[in-house]
Amino acid sequence: MKAFLFVFVALTLCGYAVAKECTNIPTQSHTFRYELLTSKNATWREEVMSHYHLTPTDETAWADLLPRKFLTEQNQHDWGMMYRQIKNTGVSKSPEGFLKEVPLGQVRLHEDSIHGRAQKTNLEYLLMLDMDRLIWSFRKTAGLSTPGTPYGGWEGPGVELRGHFVGHYLSASALMWASTQDESLKQKMQYLVAGLSTCQEKIGTGYLSAFPSELFDRFESVQQVWAPYYTIHKILAGLLDQHIFAGNPQALKMVKWMVDYFYDRVHSVITKYTINRHYESLNEETGGMNDVLYKLYSITGDSKHLLLAHLFDKPCFLGLLAVQASDIADFHANTHIPIVVGSQMRYEVTGDPLYKEIGTFFMDLVNSSHSYATGGTSVSEFWSNPKRIADNLGTTENEESCTTYNMLKVSRHLFKWTREVSYADYYERALTNGVLSIQRGTDPGVMIYMLPLGFGVSKAKTGHSWGTPLDSFWCCYGTGIESFSKLGDSIYFEEQGKDPSLYIIQYISSSFNWESGKILLNQKVVPASSWDPYLRVTFTFSPVESTSSTLNFRLPSWTSLDGPKGILNDESLSLPTPGSFLSITREWSASDKLTLQLPLTVRTEAIKDDRPQYASVKAILYGPYLLAGHTSGGDWDIEAKNADWITPIPASYNSQLVSFFQDFEKSTFVLANSNQSLAMQKLPESGTDLALRATFRLVLKESSSKFSTLADAYGRSVMLEPFDLPGMNVIHQGEDKPLLIVDSSDGKPSSVFLMVPGLDGRNETISLESQSDKGCYVYGALSSSAGVKLSCKSDSDSSFKQATSFVAREGLNQYNPISFVAKGANKYFLLQPLFSFRDEFYTVYFNIQD
Repeated sequence: MKAFLFVFVALTLCGYAVAKECTNIPTQSHTFRYELLTSKNATWREEVMSHYHLTPTDETAWADLLPRKFLTEQNQHDWGMMYRQIKNTGVSKSPEGFLKEVPLGQVRLHEDSIHGRAQKTNLEYLLMLDMDRLIWSFRKTAGLSTPGTPYGGWEGPGVELRGHFVGHYLSASALMWASTQDESLKQKMQYLVAGLSTCQEKIGTGYLSAFPSELFDRFESVQQVWAPYYTIHKILAGLLDQHIFAGNPQALKMVKWMVDYFYDRVHSVITKYTINRHYESLNEETGGMNDVLYKLYSITGDSKHLLLAHLFDKPCFLGLLAVQASDIADFHANTHIPIVVGSQMRYEVTGDPLYKEIGTFFMDLVNSSHSYATGGTSVSEFWSNPKRIADNLGTTENEESCTTYNMLKVSRHLFKWTREVSYADYYERALTNGVLSIQRGTDPGVMIYMLPLGFGVSKAKTGHSWGTPLDSFWCCYGTGIESFSKLGDSIYFEEQGKDPSLYIIQYISSSFNWESGKILLNQKVVPASSWDPYLRVTFTFSPVESTSSTLNFRLPSWTSLDGPKGILNDESLSLPTPGSFLSITREWSASDKLTLQLPLTVRTEAIKDDRPQYASVKAILYGPYLLAGHTSGGDWDIEAKNADWITPIPASYNSQLVSFFQDFEKSTFVLANSNQSLAMQKLPESGTDLALRATFRLVLKESSSKFSTLADAYGRSVMLEPFDLPGMNVIHQGEDKPLLIVDSSDGKPSSVFLMVPGLDGRNETISLESQSDKGCYVYGALSSSAGVKLSCKSDSDSSFKQATSFVAREGLNQYNPISFVAKGANKYFLLQPLFSFRDEFYTVYFNIQD
């Protein structure tokens, strides 16, 4: 092993000398590849591919960089010989003392929690998909009959990446089965595994893919091809998860047969050429091949699996990290994060400390220089220059969802090794803001590829927009269905040893059957709100038998020293400082009740950009929740000079929200603000930006008065505050002039209206009469291009009566429980958690003047 380490360091330093050799020409962007390979412009394709090459490794480069004492005769032996020596001598002992992942099947999310709803939405999507359509291209490749029609998008029969989503589905369904025990899903995934097995048996070599093996011929010849090993990794990982989480022994046999096939292919390349040639071909994206092979080795103990895993550790990138070089700009992020995850598995199965240091350095590097306030990373799939994140805000193609999925794996490994709260804090931040935000409400199968973080952006207005359930199947759809299937996998970790100990690192409403601790533990989180600045968590216990055990509760770094409480039954506990664990050892009983009250504070966080001109560019967080502001993007200045620069929205405000409807020619229209004036718009879909702008808060003129339902406002003097423009009011400018939206601090009397019975005489309608101009009403003539105005026409005019009568119903939008108002330079911003936004225009980073 020592000899191999020398050789590995030599090879990695070779990669350091020509680092960008790890980047393909042309770009590795999945988006670009799909557009290129599906383009009908043959001239463009040929032009791009004419530049496709990889710089061969200069075998003298590393020799000049290495200390001469490393260059013994033994270290200069043939690469193949070195690996044979490793195979024969075995590996070091796995390190001890890691925290253990608790079985996912013993954790259940509460259905009424935000995580439970996200999981349920994902389950609906997994059940929606047709297995025969998913497996269509596998059957085609195997020469079997192909009933039905294949899916499109990135799973289309002509797409070289086809089959990748099927691998993700295998993982997601196994994880979801463990999380829910849904019988319908079990039948689907068993059918899928059996169908894939039939394809593998028909081919007869162990090969299994939705595309022919000819793609690997091109890969091994360093010719243009779209990441065949990337897809094979997904299939291997999916089958392995079917074995681990769903207990399917057939899946493990399929994995081992596949690995035998690819072991022979890689061995053939190294024997025919050199190991250096093999590493050249790895400059094409290979996903987490090393990761899944190390996992397989941990199950089988077969040194052949370990050997192949080593051969997919990408030296030209891991070498950069081994010597702690920070030059990762221009690397395709999601090509390389899985390789780091694989190197972490290498440390766990071999104990080689080099790979522990690699994972630790990488996490520090990304977090210090390349991450957003969400915890995510990348711009248009790549890392940009370090500490220059502000440059990324000019595009909507910011955080790639796949990168967040994989960075969560990096942090999870590090927490298991170290028990450091900072890694658990990161996991919470990225899960809350970078995962929950990619799902479109409760719409099954509607997810996002890139999470935009710039000024005045919308998830619906990015380069990809929202995907569709049956014809997208992007890489981020695959990682997305996995993420929402395993939301329970990093809440609890167990410390192995004689005395049972449990770490609770995420506060997510759930129950956990802790078998070694002999306890069924129930965690209930009160949903956070802006009007109650505490995260409140309660734990109750159902012991199976009396035994002493230790529970360790994370006190997040984001909480405050001022006001945290821990109460066990009626006893107040002494709490450690934030960023550490509260440890309690006792024999837990059914009468025990532990309550934690953690202060949620509003704070700002500067963007990771060290240039002075961007010092005021900051994100606003409320505990772990990243807040985004409703904005068009043209105005993003916030004044934080006073103590009340950001104020919470009371819970009672939701009862004051209203939307005003009118019917015209068999269509329904709604009153909406448009560029700070008013217009009648066709009824929008819920969650869209128009639904947002068609919602108003009724503010009673008498500030001391309150109301709990819309009916309470009838006959009262009210002002209309646009939902997305808090602190502003609707005013009129006199008869036949458009209604406008202005700052309420102007105190204009023309902003007050009387809510009176509808002039059309119907029981369900109301009209809005100007208090200052009696007999004049808000007039929404749908047949006029003049927009919404104040009109004082005769009561005998039927069209006038119709245009001034509205049906007032509950607002199309609601305030999120976490909602604030922040004072801007020219207006107020409504701030809500990023994950609550769907199609609305919003801003994450503000120019905050302290």
